[in-house]
Amino acid sequence: MWQLNLCLVAALLVFHSGGVLTQLSDMTWKPATATWYGDPEGDGSDGGACGYGSMVDVKPFRARVGAVSPILFENGEGCGACYKVKCLDSAICSRRAVTVIITDECPGGYCSGGNTHFDLSGAAFGRMAISGEGGQLRNRGVLPIIYRRTPCKYPGKKIAFHVNEGSTDYWLSLLVEFEDGDGDIGSMHIREGPFSVKLTTLSTGRALSARDVIPSNWSPRATYTSRLNFLP
Repeated sequence: MWQLNLCLVAALLVFHSGGVLTQLSDMTWKPATATWYGDPEGDGSDGGACGYGSMVDVKPFRARVGAVSPILFENGEGCGACYKVKCLDSAICSRRAVTVIITDECPGGYCSGGNTHFDLSGAAFGRMAISGEGGQLRNRGVLPIIYRRTPCKYPGKKIAFHVNEGSTDYWLSLLVEFEDGDGDIGSMHIREGPFSVKLTTLSTGRALSARDVIPSNWSPRATYTSRLNFLP
């Protein structure tokens, strides 16, 4: 998911977040640390800096979410990116990796000083454990882990555009939801009419265009779903 606020002053509106294109084909596992927050089996918290709101605890997210340190959050450019994470102690850690979606930034503590850190929901943290040992794993507090980027997958979902409350004829605030593949958005072009939207991913520069996806008589708090996504 990705959030954009626009002042409607022209027929063609452009946002670009910058950044250097990288590839998701790098399968190298890298070291990091992880903690958890919120309820032991919960979603950590509602919303977060990326604007997910209460969606973090419903399908398709199901609390598979987390906050990351600034080195991965990248001033919001890391929102929506997906990672595989797993812990390393074979006595308690599962051999399978857990996929998490970035929904927030974690400031201070383990997340400061240029460290690579994941502050996961209690549910996501516990899923790194072997069956029945989620509680024991959470009791350990901070864990050494390994992680890598992975394509985001939202089976059966198409990219959707949610108009945030407070939007007016002169100021439009959008959330982009369910972006398969890279998960991160580098630029958005919007043409008024009905609104057509062109999205370009930050990591690999892939682009798609959803024509006439938001009607001229749009409503705040409404969600408009396209027929497209980045993966087949």
